[in-house]
Amino acid sequence: MKNILVTGALGGMGKATCQLLKDNGYNVFCLDYMESNDENYFQVDVTKEKNILDAFEKISKQITHLDAIIHFAGIYKMNSLIEMEESEFLRIFDVNVFGIYRINKIFMPLLKEKSKIIITSSELAPLDPLPFTGIYGITKTTIEKYAYSLRMELQLLNIYVSVIRPGAVDTGLLTDSTNALDAFTENTKYYKYNAEKFKQIVNSVESKMISTEKLAKLVLKSVKAKKPKYVYNINRNFLLKLLNLLPSKMQTKIIKKILKSKQK
Repeated sequence: MKNILVTGALGGMGKATCQLLKDNGYNVFCLDYMESNDENYFQVDVTKEKNILDAFEKISKQITHLDAIIHFAGIYKMNSLIEMEESEFLRIFDVNVFGIYRINKIFMPLLKEKSKIIITSSELAPLDPLPFTGIYGITKTTIEKYAYSLRMELQLLNIYVSVIRPGAVDTGLLTDSTNALDAFTENTKYYKYNAEKFKQIVNSVESKMISTEKLAKLVLKSVKAKKPKYVYNINRNFLLKLLNLLPSKMQTKIIKKILKSKQK
């Protein structure tokens, strides 16, 4: 039987993926910071090394190897880079970037030849950062630089690294981000009007979400692939991709025109 480790297992994408993997005969070890009575579940905060080490010790007593590690653990924040608290700035890096690093490093002894590491990125990762999603985009871009470097190294050990770049997915994570945007719109000192305009755009994008089950099928495809691709794209927004084809100076002018404040 093949063994899979999934982080963020109780979130929308993680839960759908865990279920699909189990339905296809995989032995799935589920990690999340929330409590659960699910089979093979371990309560783990990816920002705490001891939590991860404890889970590794328990799992390594049950199995001799992992065939794949799938990363879903992450937080999605929207805020102004000059208004967000330093603790919030540091936490999103701790979860989105260092959490992945910690899991891979600690569970590396269980990875065997031809095993896979699959990292959930974002459609924003390869794009120039947008206002108010900057901190999220920065962490996802960092993740992809990490993933590419990891791929270059682990290929020498015949271990595959892939990233999945989803657009909007129908998951509670988007609800959390919308709530964060609502709070930002209400509390911002500098961007009250701009945030309202941006909120309209976000709502438009999120109206074209795909189901978590569809995303899970793509993950399963990458798990089953003998030679998985480095990048898997799904539901990426055409207008965002089109915007990114333009020179940075033009992108800046367009965003300013769209979000500019009312004339005083």
